[in-house]
Amino acid sequence: PQIEFGSGRIIGMEALVRWRHSRLGLLQPDQFIPLAEQSGLILPLGEWITEEACRQTQQWRTAGLPPLRVAVNLSGRQFNARNLIPSIERALANTGLPPDCLEVELTESSLMESSENTIATCSALRAMGVHLAIDDFGTGYSSLAYLRSFPLDRLKLDRSFVRDIESNPDDLTIARAIISLGHNLRLGVVAEGI
Repeated sequence: PQIEFGSGRIIGMEALVRWRHSRLGLLQPDQFIPLAEQSGLILPLGEWITEEACRQTQQWRTAGLPPLRVAVNLSGRQFNARNLIPSIERALANTGLPPDCLEVELTESSLMESSENTIATCSALRAMGVHLAIDDFGTGYSSLAYLRSFPLDRLKLDRSFVRDIESNPDDLTIARAIISLGHNLRLGVVAEGI
């Protein structure tokens, strides 16, 4: 869940995939996503994750829960795939979820891969009404120029800056700076792992 700090209310959620393996038990994403990336299976897996996240969110909306936004991580390979926009359009159409209830999360490195294509893809997603966030902000290639180049809605402050915020004054300084930067650029800020 994503909780608004001031009110304590749930304002959104992030879809996180796990693999329930028959022998190894519950596997975390870092245990299988790199292999899915290398093999190309990330493309059908990513489409499935997006559609399932949209389906579940729409089921909750239909059941009368307040409208919430669901965030879905996109890998660099997914983001640069030719079928990204049609696959997101299909997921929204198949589930009936309004586009403004979906947020795609991109890493800083995936934004840097191909600037012209990246701007076009981000613009197409925004034109659909889908929200855009930078995941794990502050841990990748942090050229701040892209914050004004891409049509972003939110920064997600990486949990590595949040985890030791009470004991490490440097983490507190970094967190405050990123929050201030985001707010001054009229972006929402999510601190992960609180």
